[in-house]
Amino acid sequence: MGIIVPILTLVFLLFAKVSHGASTPRVILVGGSVGAWKVPDAPNNTLNHWAENTRFKVGDFLVWKYDMKVDSVLEVTKEDYDSCNTAKPLKQYKDGHTEVHLDKSGPYFFISGAPGNCAKGEKITLVVLSERPSGDGSVAPKASPVSPTAPAPAPHNAAGGLKVASGWFLTAVVIGLAMA
Repeated sequence: MGIIVPILTLVFLLFAKVSHGASTPRVILVGGSVGAWKVPDAPNNTLNHWAENTRFKVGDFLVWKYDMKVDSVLEVTKEDYDSCNTAKPLKQYKDGHTEVHLDKSGPYFFISGAPGNCAKGEKITLVVLSERPSGDGSVAPKASPVSPTAPAPAPHNAAGGLKVASGWFLTAVVIGLAMA
């Protein structure tokens, strides 16, 4: 009996971590490295290739690190993204360490504010996945219907069905066994 309580406590803590880990916002460095916000060195080495292989969720933060003396980040409409129009950005960032909160699902479009850089490929579009309730009461990512290139949703965690009332059931079991 003496070993059961510590084991059940450990199990409870692990399930509590699993049930809350999926909704934790992440800080994502654009391009995966400092200095990735630049004109690509090859046409097949664009930030869009990186974005297609990265899952973005509502609540995440994107971070750009760049030389603010020579570049900036502009959030733009799809039309301005396609034409590299820097005249009317939705938002403009010039601080060299830009953080953007992804607060809604759907597509986001960013281009360089440096003259000519967007036309040379310094731009990125990404799709943010929304959260939707799954059958077991947890929240699972849902692909936005806007882009067919969004990454596939992650498979459900097999332990997901054990998240009974956010761990209250396991807490009651641990307390009950401790009192027995």
